[in-house]
Amino acid sequence: MAPALRLHPHNPKLFELRGRPLVLLTATEHYGAVMNRPFQFERYLADMAARGLTLTRLFALFRELQSPINPYSTCKPETPDYLAPFARTGPGRALDLELKYDLDRPNPEYFDRLHRFLALASDYGIVVELVLLSNAYAPAIWELNPLNARNNINGLETMAWPEYLSQRHARLFARQAAHVRTLVEATNRYDNLIYEICNEPGGQAPGTDTPSVAEVNAWLAALIGVVRETEAGLPNRHLIAGQEAFTYEPWEQTADLSFAGLDYDAVNLHPLPNTTYQGQGYDLGPFMSKQLALRALRDFGHATYAAPKPLNQDEDNVASQYKDAEAWTIHRKRAWTVLLTGGHYDYIDFSIINGCETGTPASQAAVRTWFQHLAAFVHALDLVRARPLPGLVQAAPPHVLDVAFGVPGEDYALYLADERELAAARDLPDGDQVDRGAGQPLSGPLTLTLPPGDYRMAAFDPQTGLYAPAMPLHSPGGALTLAVPEFVHDLVLRVTRA
Repeated sequence: MAPALRLHPHNPKLFELRGRPLVLLTATEHYGAVMNRPFQFERYLADMAARGLTLTRLFALFRELQSPINPYSTCKPETPDYLAPFARTGPGRALDLELKYDLDRPNPEYFDRLHRFLALASDYGIVVELVLLSNAYAPAIWELNPLNARNNINGLETMAWPEYLSQRHARLFARQAAHVRTLVEATNRYDNLIYEICNEPGGQAPGTDTPSVAEVNAWLAALIGVVRETEAGLPNRHLIAGQEAFTYEPWEQTADLSFAGLDYDAVNLHPLPNTTYQGQGYDLGPFMSKQLALRALRDFGHATYAAPKPLNQDEDNVASQYKDAEAWTIHRKRAWTVLLTGGHYDYIDFSIINGCETGTPASQAAVRTWFQHLAAFVHALDLVRARPLPGLVQAAPPHVLDVAFGVPGEDYALYLADERELAAARDLPDGDQVDRGAGQPLSGPLTLTLPPGDYRMAAFDPQTGLYAPAMPLHSPGGALTLAVPEFVHDLVLRVTRA
């Protein structure tokens, strides 16, 4: 029997499933496919498979609230439609006015949907990232959580929401650990699975005596241990992905411990401002800002590539609120940039909701088709041997960001992107000097260094998924200057040895 999804034995930045090298790429629903009863996940997964998308993310327990910049999604079900792993038995009413939960009684409907979802995803070869727990964020969201003492009949401690991500309350932590064990035991049979301990863990939250970053990291480490111990006696061993706790005040999302401290197999980071690694800060784009921030995204990917864990730029929400061509173009460009720095990418497609499980006609024609082209392109590369090539391009046309990836001397993929910010971008720094001409045609000379030899070069359009006719190219060795054909937003040049 083939092992469950694992890191590729010859390239630790890649995944391998059933003998196939795999890059994780998705435009996914907002993680509520199982918890939201009316959602027809069969249609959603069929569309994912048809497009060659390789990842879907699934919240096991967390339920969210809609806000002005966090639109309706599958993660925000109507109360009667929300399915938790626990049965609602009463006596008494929870804060959402439905029956209270009995944490000792599993919910058969929930586990039936979970198994049907995982089995169908397995048939399609789609990886499922099962997120076991999540940040509680705020009092109103904490009030929805089945583990809130006021929502169950099991005598848990009453507490402020930040303490949920700590071991301060023994009865609560025992329930969290039991929840993790139950899900791991129930899902161990599936080979297309990766576990995430907690979505967006944070420490040093506003308030008095809230858990420190160190406390939250200790809580994460303890739950990682629960997964490892549970699987020690089971047939499969699954990868665990996640991140260390960020700091609320002052805001900082550190990455060093994620890559080289906590016992994660893969690192999930949500692209955000002041993401730091080895003392360097990277502004990866504020939440729902419609900013592009391509250069920082590229440079962070290069900086972390030497660390022997995959990096998934997980849940990119820099523009996902805006279901329009501008936002979808931003996420197309960010996805190409991440994948060609050797990373993996997850974007929430908010056009996928109940009754619209494959997106809208507009999103199907745009971002969902564009991601299909990217998935096909990247999986046609020699992924095991390819790597980022940050020194390949010596000079690019004005306003163009270059991202190079490939097998030196054999096959090069050069992604060229207009890095100018849209006029619609919010909250750009004071004195920002970015040229707002995004969307205007670009062209010009491109200088790169190729080993001597004969090559063929073809332009690939990320929007149409089509190659232009290839042309011969001779390199005498050293710097070589090419004329980049005119393009709008982005273009790929594929250079292969003849």
